[in-house]
Amino acid sequence: MTRLFALAFAVFAFSVGIAMPAAAQDEMTEEQLMKRGKRVFVLCRSCHTLEEGARNKVGPNLHGLFGSKAGTKEGFRYSDVVKESGIVWSSETLEEWLVKPKDFLPGNKMAFAGVRKGTDRLALITYLTALTAASE
Repeated sequence: MTRLFALAFAVFAFSVGIAMPAAAQDEMTEEQLMKRGKRVFVLCRSCHTLEEGARNKVGPNLHGLFGSKAGTKEGFRYSDVVKESGIVWSSETLEEWLVKPKDFLPGNKMAFAGVRKGTDRLALITYLTALTAASE
């Protein structure tokens, strides 16, 4: 399933012109994406946790992120702009958010500059998809 997501996201990334070297698109395996995503998540882990039931930090716990409505994680105080955004988190919305959160949703309180490289965003989203999937 994760491999299918990575392939689908790579197609999406290409179609919207995300800067990603052709060699990286063709050569990154699922394992490489996961390793790179884990390294990129180092930028996020001081503020976010991933495990089900883990505590919120400066940012909310991200377990169950995909398919959830922004600003609804129980026990976290969101800015009004996030609560009222109507955003439903998907690989596409997260991709846009990760470029530069302040530009994507002006007025949000996330103090993070963004993830510049398209390949790093792809890897991070692949990693988050695998580690934050809601239990059924």
